[in-house]
Amino acid sequence: MPELPLEPLELRVLGVLLEKELSTPEYYPLTLNALVNGCNQSTNRDPVLQVDAAAVEAALDGLRDKRCAATVHAAGSRTLKYAQRLTEALNLSVQEAAILAELLLRGPQTAGELRSRCTRMYAFQDLVEVDAALSLLQEAEPAPLALRLPRAPGTKETRIAQLLGGPVEWHEPAAAAAPRFDRVEQLERQVEQLSAALAALRGEFDAFKGQF
Repeated sequence: MPELPLEPLELRVLGVLLEKELSTPEYYPLTLNALVNGCNQSTNRDPVLQVDAAAVEAALDGLRDKRCAATVHAAGSRTLKYAQRLTEALNLSVQEAAILAELLLRGPQTAGELRSRCTRMYAFQDLVEVDAALSLLQEAEPAPLALRLPRAPGTKETRIAQLLGGPVEWHEPAAAAAPRFDRVEQLERQVEQLSAALAALRGEFDAFKGQF
């Protein structure tokens, strides 16, 4: 069984391994250089990182020690490649693996965001299928792999976080300073201004017509 929790860069490296296995299987397992590029990728990542090969190699050592990754010796190749071992160890479905990869790479997200962003790895038919996979991750044994966070003030949907890095520290966002006018009042003022401007234009047009 994998040994958890994982360190932050170990989480990113594992996320890249899971993502590339599902999205570009023809290039998987990955070389160290491919892993560095995947960790530093500017799209589908939050936060965007800039890490070097030495740091990624150290993270790989940690993942191997924790039985989450392994070195692969490809026949006829001198270049070492790396593969994840999490899905096999935990018997994860492709749906669970895709969601977990997305959470590892971009942090907490809503079910709707996960459905949209997982498309490159797995095309969920609907939110029912997403929720089913999320339930399996939340109920995983011997320990949950995901957690549904409390709904933040002003939002309609809850977000889901991965737990491979240990317990999630969630803080309720600080209330934003109250605006001088709320949105409705602003719109009402804009309508009044436009109405006044239109009335003035009509008055000028009527005066212009009166000259003929």
